[in-house]
Amino acid sequence: MPPRISVIIPAYNEEQSIASVLNDLPHERLHEIIVVDNCSTDRTAQVARDHGAKVFEEKRRGYGSACLKGIAMLDHPDIVVFLDGDYSDYPEEISLLLEPILAGQKDFVLGSRMIKPASRKALLPQARYGNKLAVFLIRLFFRHQYTDLGPFRAIRYESLQAIDMQDQDFGWTVEMQIKAVRKKLRIAEIPVSYRERIGVSKITGTLAGTFQAGTKIIYTIFKYLII
Repeated sequence: MPPRISVIIPAYNEEQSIASVLNDLPHERLHEIIVVDNCSTDRTAQVARDHGAKVFEEKRRGYGSACLKGIAMLDHPDIVVFLDGDYSDYPEEISLLLEPILAGQKDFVLGSRMIKPASRKALLPQARYGNKLAVFLIRLFFRHQYTDLGPFRAIRYESLQAIDMQDQDFGWTVEMQIKAVRKKLRIAEIPVSYRERIGVSKITGTLAGTFQAGTKIIYTIFKYLII
């Protein structure tokens, strides 16, 4: 039997981009595509349905809340891929993340935007510097060298269950990466392409969002240092 690969896409007001994301996914390889509508006020949910995704609503605001909802709705996958709905990542590159897992070599594969110069340049400056600080602290305290906290990632479903994700907002990505180290998962980073997102980022696109995300990421790192 071919592996069952599920994709989870948290989305908040991504009406202008979600169709492009869904169109570029390699549907023939995927078991299911889940879009979690996180309190959108536009037609994100309807556009996602029109393009073949399973759509679920999460009324608790927060990136982590949307991801947790997607996990709760999974239909017994072997591998789970997380992907943003803003079309900044290249959905067709999902195969790059899947290959090390399908080969039985890795449990968790992170798509890094910081390796390719063109991808790194497409990130907003505050995102680049925030990433550098976060991965430095992870290396300092948890002895693992990441290059990015990118949202484009793949993980074996058994490993996802083992790390027991909890964060409901901006700490989601860093929680997964720290827990992957603590659980001694076989981890890889793969360079991925990246472009400027469609629309304004809800996090790094505003001063308040940047501050809130940065604060939560740093808090999460120190939280797992002491527990």
